[in-house]
Amino acid sequence: MTPLITINLSSTGYHIVWIPKYRRRVLYGELRKYLGEILHELARQKECKIEEGHLMKDHLYMLISIRPKYSVAQVVGFLKGKNAITIAQTYLGRRKNFTGQSFWARGYRVSTVGRDEEKIRNYIQHQENEDRKLEQLSLL
Repeated sequence: MTPLITINLSSTGYHIVWIPKYRRRVLYGELRKYLGEILHELARQKECKIEEGHLMKDHLYMLISIRPKYSVAQVVGFLKGKNAITIAQTYLGRRKNFTGQSFWARGYRVSTVGRDEEKIRNYIQHQENEDRKLEQLSLL
């Protein structure tokens, strides 16, 4: 009898950053809370898990685990696209035929996460404080 071959279907971690179109500073308040909830739900639909995430004033940081059967481009495209449609329907009053417009800018930055996972988590968690410090320094 031949031994069973097991395949490791564990996820790979990615550090992803993307921005809203025109770098609008609209990721605060009710929209910011709503975006977090919808992104987690959309990630679950693609069998992914957002391990860490932070919505800044004008960009989004995310540490996400993606199963090998999906490419990063598939998952990010799905998250950005479905999220933009939901934003348009909920906050911009568009109920149907939402085409040709987008909330998110084209593209994103991605890097794989390996041994540096703790550093990346720490970076994401504390980035807003670092941005505030830089803004205050620029006022001087």
